[in-house]
Amino acid sequence: MFQNWKKILLLAIPSIVSFASMTVTGTINLILVGKLGALAIAVVGVSNIIMYNAWALFSGIGHTVNYLVAQNYGANDMKTGVGRTYMALYLCLAAGLFVLLTGAVANDDILRLMGGSGELVASGEGYLRLRFFAMVCSIFAFVFHGFFRGIEDTKTPMVISLAANLAMIFFTYGLTYGKWGFPELGLNGAGWAILLGEAIGLLCCLYVYFIRLHPRYGTRSRVMFDWAESRLILAESGKLGLQEFALSVSMFVFTMFLTRLGTNALAANEVALNVMGFGFMPAFAFGATATLLVGQEVGKGNPFTARRMGTDTAVLGSVFLLLLGLAEFSFAEPVARIYSDDPQVYKLAAELIEVSAFLQVFDGLLNFYAGGLRGIGDTTFLLKTSLVLSWLLFIPLSYLLTFVLGLHSIGAWLSLYIFLMVFGLTMMIRYYRVDWENVQMKSAGRGV
Repeated sequence: MFQNWKKILLLAIPSIVSFASMTVTGTINLILVGKLGALAIAVVGVSNIIMYNAWALFSGIGHTVNYLVAQNYGANDMKTGVGRTYMALYLCLAAGLFVLLTGAVANDDILRLMGGSGELVASGEGYLRLRFFAMVCSIFAFVFHGFFRGIEDTKTPMVISLAANLAMIFFTYGLTYGKWGFPELGLNGAGWAILLGEAIGLLCCLYVYFIRLHPRYGTRSRVMFDWAESRLILAESGKLGLQEFALSVSMFVFTMFLTRLGTNALAANEVALNVMGFGFMPAFAFGATATLLVGQEVGKGNPFTARRMGTDTAVLGSVFLLLLGLAEFSFAEPVARIYSDDPQVYKLAAELIEVSAFLQVFDGLLNFYAGGLRGIGDTTFLLKTSLVLSWLLFIPLSYLLTFVLGLHSIGAWLSLYIFLMVFGLTMMIRYYRVDWENVQMKSAGRGV
């Protein structure tokens, strides 16, 4: 078991660093842009919500490549893995074109649809357009990251993420305020910074995939379009993308509920969410590790070893989150005071952090076991469960506890963790009820 733990940690820690760097970069960039005033902060906040939901919709392509390549890597059939990656990249071309056109012609309409004022639309139109253009790069990059993780290389995505995120911070300061010889572009400069950072990340991915990995995997081989594999990639990407989209939209509705509680409550919730983000990142990282290890063992024809690797990942990830939760619970108020010196804000934020500190283990269970189920290709169950629990449990329960029963912020967060508890336990039960003896690699011939 401890030998497995060592392997899991070596794969998970770079992913934790990679995901955490994105959160830290977003925080730093928001602080930098915040000096432009409240309107700029509002534009960035609204744009972040829009881009998060758009990314969720297309994230399934990268998730699909991740688990399929992991299976092919375990089966020592990387010719198929490379071919599937090409099919995914062809799908990215269509997705990228759609995103590009949306950013070019519909960004102002989207801001109005979000309820933005005329002033916000006028100020944010250019920034949101650049964010859409940047997303084209991120869609492709996420596919390459899925390939790298599938071949058991989590360090390369970490290095690329760090490089791209440092570039974003550098260009945000330089282009927003005209430093280091750059033009002063204001809020649009922050948009250009994100586009440049994502472009740098994509260029690094292209170099690693087509140059560094070609001698070993033949990544520059000519791959003909395969209808069967394309249908497989499209179907799996659609299911995993809709699963993420259902979660992201339900969280958006949850946030809309919170905005009705008043400024102090909303500020406290934002502080608590930011702090708890440090728990979400390890959950994502261990979940991605479960996908990789389970998928590889399935590819090797060792389904019960795959089951064991998923279990060990869940156990180790849970220990990690419990230790983190202990620290968050112990220092909830001092940490909350870092964000605000308003007692009404930091005291409520501290209460929310204390509520979440140990309950976040259920978010971990959700990610760990969902990652394991992705590794075996059980994507239909993931989609159905996400849709049912997000819209028939989470949203109604949030409204009930927050407004009908008058529990306000505490009620909202209790609904969130009841949802995560039910979701996480459902994933765990499903994982152990799988007929592991008959688990097989996903193939285009077997259908989806």
